[in-house]
Formats: sequence, C-alpha cells, structure tokens
Amino acid sequence: MVSMSFFQYKNFKQRWWAFKQMNLAPEALKKVEGLSFTKLLGSGGKQGFGLLPNWGFYGLLGVWDNAAAAHHFFNHHPLLLDFKSKSTHYQHIFLEPLSAHGKWDGQEPFANPKQKSDGKIAVITRAKIKWNKIFQFWRFVSPASKDMQHKDGLIFSVGIGEIPLIQQATFSIWENTEKMRQYAYNSTQHTQVIQKTRELNWYSEELFARFAVKSTEGNWDAFKAQLDLPHP
Repeated sequence: MVSMSFFQYKNFKQRWWAFKQMNLAPEALKKVEGLSFTKLLGSGGKQGFGLLPNWGFYGLLGVWDNAAAAHHFFNHHPLLLDFKSKSTHYQHIFLEPLSAHGKWDGQEPFANPKQKSDGKIAVITRAKIKWNKIFQFWRFVSPASKDMQHKDGLIFSVGIGEIPLIQQATFSIWENTEKMRQYAYNSTQHTQVIQKTRELNWYSEELFARFAVKSTEGNWDAFKAQLDLPHP
C-alpha cells in the first residue's frame, strides 16, 4: 500500500510549525513500524510549480508493508495526529502500485505487480536535477506545467519536492489511464520536455510511477468532491 497525504496550513503559527517539521519529522518517520519508504515534501507557489515556496502546503508520501501498519499510523501515531490537528485541511489518498520505472534516492520504493486499473489513476514523476542544468530545466518545464493544468481528464495536480529547485516531483490524478496517456503523448509542451530531457541530460536520477486510486480520507471537502472516492 502507498499513501499520499496533503496538509494545508493557513496562519503563521501553523506554517512555522510545518516548516520546522521538514527537518524534525524525517527522523521520527524512520521509526514508524511498517513504513518502508517515506518522504516529507514541500511545494512551490502556483499549484506547486512556481519557483518560490508555498509555505502553507506540504505532502507526505508513505510506502507501507501492509494495510494494518498504515491504518495504525493514520489513526494513532502522535506525529500524524499533530499534522492533522495543526493543519486547516488535510487529505490522505490511498494507492495501489501499478507500474514504476527508475529510482528515488537509489531505491525502488514501489512494488510493481503489473496490474491494470479502469478507474482513477495517480502518477508520480520525480527527478533530481543536475546543478549545472537547473536554469535549462526550469526554462522549459514551467510552461509545460501550466499547460498541464487545463488538460482533459486531469482531476488534480501539484508540484512537490524535497529540496527547492533541485529535487522535484509531480503528483497528479487522472480520470483514467487513457486520459493520462492522451496528455503524455499528444501534448506538444509535454513531448517537447521529454525530448529536451533526452537531449540535454537534465537529471542525475528520475522515476515514473502509476497507481490505482483506491480510497481517500480527510476534511478537505473540495478535494474529496473532485475525487468522489470512498473512505477506506
């Protein structure tokens, strides 16, 4: 099981607490039983794709050994309860891996059972950008990110990352696999970015993964309305 959580913080006190967790929480997360891989992720402005940070929006990715470990964490762990209570809105999305290619910090975190899904799917793309390629990367990727927001079948997307400018990821949810593929193969902006990636060798590491969206839980009503999924 894979989980992707988002937390929104409104006032300064909430945001300062959330910002400090980027340094403090990873050590605590390492000790969570059944959590085999995790990343606490910040975001940029402009739906996550801006160069300046969004101090009020954070993501938490988790890969779980089993559903029982995930359930215990989300309902009982003090750190997660703090994330929920101090945020204005939060939403957990529970996922089942479909396919994955590449590595994240030298690991292959997502199981690859090669299943198919006829329902909503989520996509994670993640890359570590070479220092000497940062300017070229953002010059080409920013227009493509804006173009993505208006594509048919896209339910939700956000840019997230571990380190601003250098370690970047995109999380998106689509109505189905076909809609996602139409964007991937028919969008001029997207295909240009793929071509430039091969030509200019921007990344020192990259990963692409697809997931079936199974359920969601949280108090983010606008988010839940878009997903229209059951509680786990």
